[in-house]
Parts: sequence; structure tokens; C-alpha cells
Amino acid sequence: MGVLAGVSVKPASDAAQHRAELDEVTLARAQRGDEAACKELVRCYKGGVFGLLSRMLARAEQRALVEDLAQETFLRVFRGLRRFSPAGPAPLSSWILTIASHLAIDELRRQRPEQPGPGDHAVADVPGGAHADEHRHRRELARAIQQAIADLPPEFRAAFLLREYHGLEYQEIARALRIDLGTVKSRLHRARAVLRTALAELADD
Repeated sequence: MGVLAGVSVKPASDAAQHRAELDEVTLARAQRGDEAACKELVRCYKGGVFGLLSRMLARAEQRALVEDLAQETFLRVFRGLRRFSPAGPAPLSSWILTIASHLAIDELRRQRPEQPGPGDHAVADVPGGAHADEHRHRRELARAIQQAIADLPPEFRAAFLLREYHGLEYQEIARALRIDLGTVKSRLHRARAVLRTALAELADD
């Protein structure tokens, strides 16, 4: 779709766009193919899509792949947008994140399993001015969390990210991943247990 050539799918940050929703008037215009509305849709949701894909794929050298999958996500969004109903069970953000989740899971299944090396995960910058020990501890903590998330099986990783980073309710995650509510709870329980173990090991060190 031409609209994707006119607006980058690369976000500055997904945090500020956490669970943002497009207004109904703009959505209706986008469903009719209005180019300006379609560009606004991409701007509204690209942060969440890029953030989810980045965390799902995890490894720094896959940034180009993340961008390709973000592009494919929005291509699929626009192909199916006319059929989306704002009165349906899921908001537009959840529907779009569902598409991105399945693309990431399919990609991870295609890849040969590899154990990420210690330098493979990008660590968030820590604000300046902190004491050196605190600075180091926070970086180690961020690295441990990212490593633990990256080590989760794709389906568990998706459930955890959709809940903890994107704020989806359990029922939304169940619909997104096409699993029952009990499976959602089980996957989240395991993911959190893995993270607790990783953090406990860091504390022991």
C-alpha cells in the first residue's frame, strides 16, 4: 500500500504510545482508504508494533528483520481493515498487536534456535548522575530481564510482552494467541517464574 511509503514504521519510542487508540472518525476514513487517515493509523500504532517485535526477536542484529515485520504487519492491517469492527471484542490496538505477535512467533519458529550471547541484547540507557555502582546495577538488572525474556519460548514470550509491556487483559491475550484463558495464565506464571529466578541469581551474584 502506497501509504507505507509515505510514513516510516520506525518509532522514536513505544512507551508514549502505550495502548493508544485511533479515534473512530479517523478509523472510518482509513477503512475507506483515505491516505491521510491511513498514515495517522501507522503513526498511532507503530510504536507498539515496533516495540513488541523488537522484544520478541530480541537479538540486536535482527533490527532489519524487525523493520520488515513491522512493514508486513501494517500491510496485513490495511488488507483486513475494512473487516475490522470497532464494536467487536478487541480494540484496534489489540488486533494490530495480534498480527505482529503471530508474525514474530512464525519467524522465531522458522529460525534455528540459538542461545543469545551476553552482548546480543540492547540495554536501555540509564539517566546520568547516578552513582557508578547504582548505574552498573541497573544495567545488569535490565540485561538480566532482557536475557530472561529472550530465553522464553516464543509463545510464552508473546503472552508476557502483551501483558506486561502492552497492557492487554488476559481475555485479549487469549484471543490474540488463540488459546484458552487457563493457558494464558499458565504461560504468564511460567514467564514470571523465569524472571524471578533470573533476578534471584543476579542478587546472589
